[in-house]
Amino acid sequence: MPDTTVRVEYIGAVQNFSEVTITGNQQVWRIGSSAFVETGRASQLVASGKFRSLANDPAMLPANQAKVGASPSAQGVTDWDVAGVSVAGHVTYSALPKLNNYLRADGKVYSISAYPGLARRLGRVCNGISAFATRSTTNDRSWVSVCWSPEQSIFVAVALSGTGNRVMTSPDGITWVPRISPADNDWRSVCWSPERMLFVAVAYSGTGNRVMTSPDGINWTQRASAADNAWRSVCWSPELSLFVAVADTGTGNRVMTSPDGIVWTLQNSPADNAWRSVCWSPEQSIFVAVALSGTGNRVMTSPDGITWTARTSAADNSWRDVCWAMQLSLFVAVASSGTGNRVMTSPDGIVWTIRSSAADNAWQSVCWTGVLGLFVAVSSDGAGNRVMTSPDGISWTQRASAADNDWQYVCWSRELSMIVSTGASGAGNRVMTAYGCTYNPLTDFAVPKITAPAGCYSYVFAG
Repeated sequence: MPDTTVRVEYIGAVQNFSEVTITGNQQVWRIGSSAFVETGRASQLVASGKFRSLANDPAMLPANQAKVGASPSAQGVTDWDVAGVSVAGHVTYSALPKLNNYLRADGKVYSISAYPGLARRLGRVCNGISAFATRSTTNDRSWVSVCWSPEQSIFVAVALSGTGNRVMTSPDGITWVPRISPADNDWRSVCWSPERMLFVAVAYSGTGNRVMTSPDGINWTQRASAADNAWRSVCWSPELSLFVAVADTGTGNRVMTSPDGIVWTLQNSPADNAWRSVCWSPEQSIFVAVALSGTGNRVMTSPDGITWTARTSAADNSWRDVCWAMQLSLFVAVASSGTGNRVMTSPDGIVWTIRSSAADNAWQSVCWTGVLGLFVAVSSDGAGNRVMTSPDGISWTQRASAADNDWQYVCWSRELSMIVSTGASGAGNRVMTAYGCTYNPLTDFAVPKITAPAGCYSYVFAG
């Protein structure tokens, strides 16, 4: 009996082909326009997730509601009904051990020059973390914060030192260009709002002008701050359409908010702690801020950025940064003080648990890389070990840092599959990067590793 071919069209980043799961009964699904999955043995197929049926039905449907549609093949794959869908990057399941013009979807690395079309289609497939490397910086400012904009395809870093050039940008994390800042304030934090298409930075110093904004990271405008507090961190909540900034000075007013980054309003803080970092969790609908001072209350939370509640911290360490991991439903905070316990975690921002750190370094920043499934933290001290990583926020591993610079901040670009950290010390090398892949993405690419149904092999059409 000839094999049966079933087509599945999948919406999502190419790296996530593995999210398509095919098992069970015979069905045909259309999810979008990214890629088709074709496979023999359709009697064993089902596609998990939400899909549109091929029968001109635009509605998103659960997997068990789409129409059945399969076309029989003749001998082998040459007679499969694949006209118009054989484009580089399409995924095929087959019982045959070899297919012409296909590469096995087994995670192997190939030269971009050998398969340029497929390499462009797949992009950077994440398969692990590379070694860290320093990058040249033309101006040795104290770069204390950096963020990535997917929409503008640009990194933006801000500094607390320099004359008229306390911003720098990069399209790739490697080549950096200094930019003019509207004021020589001590800029401490920068974030990006895709909904407002706006970068917002906040400062520790300045007179009534401790905010600046930019639509592109290049042209900046000075804005009035709600108060001349020492603003340390700013973040954006798309769900609330709200920027929130926290400070380590002020009397009962160490929070300010803005719907547009331009007009700012002071909010009451529950304790006059030195608040150093704030982040937002869409899944928990909560802001979480951490501090380096206070007695048993070095965390505060808010559902709206306006009403804040002090929370019990796991230890009175100098908590420097906090981030949220959507895939783990977990907050992680790192500290610059403490003995073997410079990490704490929380599932809700309210109840915190102390964790062992990989080393007693002065950990300054932490970020989550969803595709890699890894937390990455950087520190301002240590001997060759100023990076640590964790898959779960609990077990941490030391990593070799590219240089013993005063690393202040770390962020992740999914689009470039790149980790970028900026520092406040170093000679012409105040950026370090690592790829979210173990191969060199400038010369090579990897095919995704895809598990096929029993009795089948997974292939990617090479074009």
